[in-house]
Amino acid sequence: MLFSTMTNLIEQSYDDKKISLIKDTKIEIIDYEKGSKTLQFLATIAANICVMAGGAMIVWSNPVLLMLSENPANEENPLGRPISAEETSWIGTLPATGALIGSFFPGYFAERWGRRTTLLASIIPSMISWTLTGTGKSIGVLCAGRFISGLVIAIAFNITPMYCGEIAETSIRGVLGAFFQVSITLGQIFAFIIGPCVSYTHYWIACAALPMAFFVLFLPMPESPHYLAAKGRTEDVIKVLARLRGKSEDAVQNEAHEIKAYVQKTYFKKATTMDLFKAKSNLKALFITCALVTFQEISGIGVVISYSGLIFASAGNFGISASLETIIVGVVQLIGSCVNPLIVDQLGRKILLIISGTGSALSLGALGLFFYLKDVAKSDVSGIGWLPLTSMIIYIATYSVGLGPLPWTITVVVSKYFINIATAFGHYSAFWIFSCFCILSIFFTIFVVPETKGKSLQEIQNELSGKAH
Repeated sequence: MLFSTMTNLIEQSYDDKKISLIKDTKIEIIDYEKGSKTLQFLATIAANICVMAGGAMIVWSNPVLLMLSENPANEENPLGRPISAEETSWIGTLPATGALIGSFFPGYFAERWGRRTTLLASIIPSMISWTLTGTGKSIGVLCAGRFISGLVIAIAFNITPMYCGEIAETSIRGVLGAFFQVSITLGQIFAFIIGPCVSYTHYWIACAALPMAFFVLFLPMPESPHYLAAKGRTEDVIKVLARLRGKSEDAVQNEAHEIKAYVQKTYFKKATTMDLFKAKSNLKALFITCALVTFQEISGIGVVISYSGLIFASAGNFGISASLETIIVGVVQLIGSCVNPLIVDQLGRKILLIISGTGSALSLGALGLFFYLKDVAKSDVSGIGWLPLTSMIIYIATYSVGLGPLPWTITVVVSKYFINIATAFGHYSAFWIFSCFCILSIFFTIFVVPETKGKSLQEIQNELSGKAH
C-alpha cells in the first residue's frame, strides 16, 4: 500500500512537471511569436495625415501674404484691398491663437469619446474653417476661418501623438513619434508648392482635400487599447492588441494586463489639478515639457514657417525668387524630419537636442548679422547674398532633427510680435533673440532633460520620480 501510494505520487509529480513543462513551453512560444508591426505603421501614417492637414493650415498664409498685402483689388485678392501690416500679423498668428485656446479641450474629448473618434470628429471644424477661409470676402470672415483652423490644429497636435504612443510597441515608439514632425513638414511643403502655382480658390480647395483624405483613411483604424482599458473593455483591448501586433490573442495577454494595470494606476484614481504639483514625477515632466516647447517655439520656427516669404523678400532678390527659396527651406525641413526617425533610437534624444540647439543658434545668429549689415550698417551685402538662404537651410535642417520632432503650442506671442519687433528694432534683433534662446536650450538639455531612449513609460516615470531602476 505504501509502495503503491509512493508510486502514484511519483507518477503524479512527473505528470505535473510534464504539464508545467508544456505550459512553460506554450508561454515561451507565445512570448516569442513574431507578429507584425505593419498595422502600427499604417495607423500612425493615417492618423498623421490629420497632422499634415494641420501643417498646411499653419502656413496657408505664407504663399498668399505678399499677394494680399501688395496687390490692388483684383480677382486674386478676395478682400478687394491690400491688407495692413497689423492684419498680416493676425492672419499669420490666429491659427496659433486658436490652438492655444483649443488645447484645453482635446484631452477631455479623448477621454470621453476616445482618441480615434475625437480625431475623426475634427473633420467638422476643419471643413468650416476652410470654407470661411476660402470664400470669405472680408478680413473678419478670413480671420474667423484662421482662428477655427487653430482649434482643429489643437485636436490634431494633441491627440495624434497620444494615439500613436498608445498603439506603439516600445521598440518603435520613437520612430512612430517622429512621424509627427515629418507630417507637419509634408503639409507645409504641400502648401508652399501648391500656393504659388494655382489660384486662390484652387489653393484652399487643395488644402481642404487633406482632412477629407485623413477621414477616409483613418476610419478603419482601431481605437487606442489604453482608452479601451480605461473604459473596462478588456476583451476589446485584447482584440485590438492582437490586431495591432499581428499576433494571436494568447500572445498579447501579458501586454493587455500591463496596460490594464497602468490604466488602473493612472486613470481610475481620483486626480486633481494639484496632482501635477504634488507628485515629483508629474511636476518634473510638466516643467521639462513646458521648457522644451518654449525653447522650441522661441527658437523662431513659427516666424520662419509663417513669414519666410516676407523674410526672403526683405532680404532682397539675389537671383532666386522668394517663393522658390521658401520651397527649398520646406524641402530641407522634410529631409531633416525624415532623418530623425532613422537615428532617434540609435543616438538618443539628448544628443539630438544639443546638436539641434547648436546649429539653430549659429544659423540664426548669422541671419541676424546679415540683416544688421543690410538695414543698420547700410553695408553692401550683395557679396553675401547667399547668406539668408544658407542660414535658413542650416537652421531648418538642425531644428528638424531635434527641437522640431522631440518636444509642440506657444507660437502666439512669437508669431504675432515678430512683425512688430522687426518693424521697431529691425529683423536682425529678432533673429538674435531667437539665437540666444537656442543657446539656452542647449544647457537645459545637458543638465535637465533625461534620456528616454529604449525606456518604457513606467521606466520614464520612475526616473522622473527619482526611483531606482
